[in-house]
Amino acid sequence: MAVSSVTSAAQQGASRPPSQMLGQADFIRLMTTQMKLQDPLEPVDNKEMIAQMAQFSSLSGIENINSTLKAISTQLDQVLSAQGAPQTVTQE
Repeated sequence: MAVSSVTSAAQQGASRPPSQMLGQADFIRLMTTQMKLQDPLEPVDNKEMIAQMAQFSSLSGIENINSTLKAISTQLDQVLSAQGAPQTVTQE
């Protein structure tokens, strides 16, 4: 399986609605499938593999930041409601 086909599959996932986007498990599954199916005589280029690992690391970091921001938003909403401030509509 070529790196470009795995990358294009991941890029297609980026255009999906949030409920259907690829997550960490999907990324790992794609990467391990790619490694299993690669031609042993022409393995994936090291630069491409490092780029994919960097993408995985970025995805993990972004997911952590997203969950932290959601927690902060929830706490801020609770503080504002306790102070009697008008509720704001949050978009997800």
